[in-house]
Amino acid sequence: MSENSVALEGDPSSEHNRYRVLIEITDMVARAKSLPEAFKELAPSVLALTGGEFLNLSLHDPRRDCMLTQYWKKNHESGEFGAFPVDEVASGWAWKHQKPIAIPDTEREQRFPRCAPMLLDHGVRSYTALPMSTPSHHFGAVGLGRKVPEALNGADVEFLSRVALMGALALEKERACRALEEQQSLVAISRELSSCLQLEKLLPVILSSLRGIARYDRTILGLLDEDGKHVHRYGDTQEWELSVSHENAIPREQSLAARAIQTRSVAFLTASDLHGLNEPLAKAMYESGIRSVCSVPLITGNHIWGALNPSSMIENAFGPSEVEYLQQVANQIAAALQNAHAYREIAQLKDRLAQEKRYLEYEVRSANRTDDIVGNSSILKRVLDYAAIVANTDSTVLITGETGTGKERIARMIHSMSGRKDRNFIKLNCAAIPTGLLESELFGHEKGAFTGAVSQKLGRLELADKGTLLLDEIGEIPLEVQPKLLRVLQDQEFERLGGTKTIRVDVRLIAATNRDLVRAVEDKEFRGDLFYRLHVFPLHLPALRERREDIPMLVRHFVEKCSARLHKRIDVIPDEAVEAMMHWEWPGNIRELENFIERSVILSEGNRLNPPLAELLQEISRQPSDSSATLRDREREHIVEILRQTRGALSGPAGAAARLGLKRTTLQYKMQRLGILRTDYLH
Repeated sequence: MSENSVALEGDPSSEHNRYRVLIEITDMVARAKSLPEAFKELAPSVLALTGGEFLNLSLHDPRRDCMLTQYWKKNHESGEFGAFPVDEVASGWAWKHQKPIAIPDTEREQRFPRCAPMLLDHGVRSYTALPMSTPSHHFGAVGLGRKVPEALNGADVEFLSRVALMGALALEKERACRALEEQQSLVAISRELSSCLQLEKLLPVILSSLRGIARYDRTILGLLDEDGKHVHRYGDTQEWELSVSHENAIPREQSLAARAIQTRSVAFLTASDLHGLNEPLAKAMYESGIRSVCSVPLITGNHIWGALNPSSMIENAFGPSEVEYLQQVANQIAAALQNAHAYREIAQLKDRLAQEKRYLEYEVRSANRTDDIVGNSSILKRVLDYAAIVANTDSTVLITGETGTGKERIARMIHSMSGRKDRNFIKLNCAAIPTGLLESELFGHEKGAFTGAVSQKLGRLELADKGTLLLDEIGEIPLEVQPKLLRVLQDQEFERLGGTKTIRVDVRLIAATNRDLVRAVEDKEFRGDLFYRLHVFPLHLPALRERREDIPMLVRHFVEKCSARLHKRIDVIPDEAVEAMMHWEWPGNIRELENFIERSVILSEGNRLNPPLAELLQEISRQPSDSSATLRDREREHIVEILRQTRGALSGPAGAAARLGLKRTTLQYKMQRLGILRTDYLH
């Protein structure tokens, strides 16, 4: 009892003194930090007024469904009884039934075999317990024991019930204050988390918010990585980490959050759990005094992000109210993580779409640019002049030439120079579509025309109406489809597959092929009447070997184009490389040259083009020739010329091996095989 305690005068059972003590108790409860601390101060007054020997406070622990009891005695002795099941102690009965209970003589008590012996050990022969409750909450019970075996009188019971009510009101106030504090903290956490959408900036904000949950000793945030197999830990672990020498990411099954993540529900870890975990951080937590952890999963929808792991040095520190609050915090963190990940995915998608847009814009520009047809040779100029002349007509054009000569480029050029340039340019590669589907692709089909035709489909002819249709590889079109195509060329009309309605179109047709259609007609593989309808204005594109003077310009053009696309800068194109490329036959023509330049750019380091000239040697070796001696001579001459330019140097960045794209040992082997002597290149 403090110096400010009431000095009892006269009859200790007088009503006047009871009211004075109740006023003092009210003051004690109001200014005490906790109810047990208030009871420690008020116990001497209560015991003096009631003639009691023993005062106890029992609070119900809803998580374990037990009574936690503390006691104070007249001789100033105090202590704890620990946790007891509700049905085994009198205070539990009073709490459960919300009624007072009296034990007139503890020596004869049979209902509570665990309670009575403990009371007797403290010299208590009679005991009364009253529920400590408000209309909205039942907190526990207050008990009073005496040395004599007699029940409390009505006045003492009334006084004790008022003490119990004051205690209940204090607990309710404490609960209300805690709820207000939690709501304020939730609002603050929500405000902080919602203001940050970038994941890298969000984590520090989350950790800062977790430090505001002051009632817990430490809080660890465990986040799963993308594959869900490892957990990354964040939080105030500096002191613990002094004894932990391992990576921040640990296997999920070894982490504090393993059980919560596995079951997707709140999991509790005791001191023994921490001690038994095969995780250095858990052991460090145990050694630092942590005795309970509440692991709360972070879940949004069907996705789990990890778990929130607050810890306490108090055993069984997390009751239902704490868990409810932590779940609300976890929900906000999970929502913030989801928003941050969604924001990052949107940003990545936006970047990807921007890249695709730039690429498609480049492709569109490339498709419609006539200046992509590179070259100044007279034979190419003649083709371009003819293309410009026919562009302003609606005549059918048949473009022939070897593969890779640029037939589609010329077709797009004709379209872009025609009066149809603002309409669609539709392309159909007849060799790339299975025979059974080609007719449907070209003419379209009605719903139910064949198995799998679940809806009507427009064909390429309809899509090209008022525009231009390029039929690439037209020599591969099946004989059974050719009559229908001939009808389109003659009458500009057709029926969809499975339909009866005649559809009229206005289409300018350009056909392209690398086949000899004249021979195909002779071999009965192509209809003669269709050939002559296509052969209105033939354009033959020369092979690259027929316009070698265009190769240097094409090389520079493709180097610039590939460098930009591959984010490289190539400023130097060795003359000897260009010279070498002008001597190859290029059976794949411009497409083969472009592919070769792309490989060269990829292999180049720095700003100098480093073409794999040995690859050209291998290509040439696979090409048919009049005699093996001719090929051997050309290869020998080329190597000798490079050796002359390097003054016999084989190694080094400017040596002959590097220029030829060969290893030094490979070059030496070729020189030996071809009989190249020093006198051949050094004079």
